[in-house]
Amino acid sequence: MDVLILPILLIGFVYFAMIAPQRRKMKAHRELMASLQIGDEVVTNAGIYGAVAEVEGSVIWIEVAPEVELKIQKSAVVQKITQEEATADDAVDVGEETDDVG
Repeated sequence: MDVLILPILLIGFVYFAMIAPQRRKMKAHRELMASLQIGDEVVTNAGIYGAVAEVEGSVIWIEVAPEVELKIQKSAVVQKITQEEATADDAVDVGEETDDVG
């Protein structure tokens, strides 16, 4: 009976340390893909920022510049950009501009 306790504890540790967090992450990504709507600002796994222009099943079109759209898989989207994040990014970009001539 004592011989079975260690393998059971080891399996329990592996589940809670590795499997459960991965399942939560996969569930959150599925919910993100299901919630994509036209106008959402997103980041792809390649680091491309854009706004969702069209949703077609498992494919979305993102606008990365005026009149420039990319067709990508929904699963390539890793993050939605919220208004707070977009405002913070704009503030950082403004602060980086300099007029040094020389």
